[in-house]
Amino acid sequence: MGGALAEGTGGGAERGLWLTDPAHRADLATFVERAMRLDDAAIIRIRARSAGLLTAWVATGFDVLASRVVAGRVRPDDFSVGAAGLARGLEAMDTSGYVDPGYGMDSAWRGALPPESGFVHLDDVPARVMLDLAATGVRLAKEYGSSQGPPASLLDQEVIQVSSGDVVVGLPMRCVFALTAMGFLPQPAEVIDADEMIRVRVLPTWLRLDARFGSVYRRRGHPALVLR
Repeated sequence: MGGALAEGTGGGAERGLWLTDPAHRADLATFVERAMRLDDAAIIRIRARSAGLLTAWVATGFDVLASRVVAGRVRPDDFSVGAAGLARGLEAMDTSGYVDPGYGMDSAWRGALPPESGFVHLDDVPARVMLDLAATGVRLAKEYGSSQGPPASLLDQEVIQVSSGDVVVGLPMRCVFALTAMGFLPQPAEVIDADEMIRVRVLPTWLRLDARFGSVYRRRGHPALVLR
């Protein structure tokens, strides 16, 4: 699939993004930049959400998906592109808000996306607690990690449990690392209000953590189902 075919300001483009709010363009650019810090060959999936909104997705490398919702529209309503090409398109966005996302890479996206709705709210965890857990994880990763990164035993460790009724779910360090690596939490911890929370929601097959600047998702169940 080739790059977007733009006509004039992009109003006749067959394929692309339209972001009318500069703040949302900056938000998406930050998301893409963070994704490239984790993997300079990252693939970004862009999908239309409800009217006037779109969601950007990336596989973080922690076997966790990350997403950010911004105001805008997309055509077609679901496609994948390289992060580097999208970053260039965002930097060159014209006055119409048109963004050329670069060459299509739909075949490079592996795995399904979680549904937009249906998640059950379990509980909220203070954002400061998450940052403290992340700091502990980084320290342990430096002590026990290797050139391949943190050991799987650390990533899989359930660092906190949340519950609602008879449903109890452990949050793995993978999700904590993904939240902080994608910049979804303000840092350092001192700048976060004590009442800022991370919302924990679940489906039978997905765990979802919603933070101020984005959400992360982790497959639940058999390891073979985990996105890679």
